[in-house]
Amino acid sequence: MLGFDGGGTRTVALLASRNGSGWKLLGRGEAGPSNRQAVGTPAALAALDAAADAAFASAGRPRKAVRAAVLGLAGAGRAEDREVIREWAAKVHLAPAVDVIEDAALLLAAGTPDGWGVAVVAGTGSMAYARAADGRTARAGGWGYLLGDEGSGYALALAGLRAAARAADGRGPRTVLTDKLLSAFGLTRPEELVGVVYRGCDRPALAALAPLVLDAAERCPVAAELATAAVAELAAAAVAAARQLGYGAAFPVALAGGLFESRADYRERFLAALAEQGVTPAPVAVVREPAEGAVRLALALRATA
Repeated sequence: MLGFDGGGTRTVALLASRNGSGWKLLGRGEAGPSNRQAVGTPAALAALDAAADAAFASAGRPRKAVRAAVLGLAGAGRAEDREVIREWAAKVHLAPAVDVIEDAALLLAAGTPDGWGVAVVAGTGSMAYARAADGRTARAGGWGYLLGDEGSGYALALAGLRAAARAADGRGPRTVLTDKLLSAFGLTRPEELVGVVYRGCDRPALAALAPLVLDAAERCPVAAELATAAVAELAAAAVAAARQLGYGAAFPVALAGGLFESRADYRERFLAALAEQGVTPAPVAVVREPAEGAVRLALALRATA
């Protein structure tokens, strides 16, 4: 079996075999981004191919067709997007049984007891994805960095940079974020941020600055306000997705993305924001390898193929 997790930053492929009622990991491969909307079709398909090659190489096995493959991919929400991936899978003889789903669906397969609940992502981007036990799905957020992505690493870092700019002008309160951000870029004056941000940084690079904002939040009211606003947006997205499916005050939650994975303080702030909205999630899991959800789904797909 093969399970893929592909997004705007990287692609992970896990090669696994059935082991009793579960599965055994044989190899893991990693490649570049495979979100077609972000990098285009040729680059996305090349990343999927490279990740598969790397998974087989890691297992010390020659590449060949497997029994079943599930690909959870960002940018694969529309039927026509999924068909492109299916055509590639058929061309490279990936597996006789192939399913292409949204990457967020992997989180529920990997991080909830029965595959239903609400998944919340806070990485370079952000979104909430919900699934009911009967298969109905809903989502909130995920509109991209121009229209949304509130609570993401990119949005939080950008908010910090804007706060530093306002402080430099005297339009906003002074903040330790100014020195932290200048130091991160090796700069001495706030005006120098313009050249670095506009000409030298892509979104993942800016998103990587988000931990600086959270570090500053411990002693800077400006940064603390930014962090509080960010998790409030994430909580609002989670609740909106849950309400579309008629959830009550308690449901399983799976958290993923760089901010949730690496920052316990951000997770705690998010859970506190959910509590303010009357939600008590149970259980709560952090999904560090979403591709494991793809393997579990591939195991089920193999059983029905």
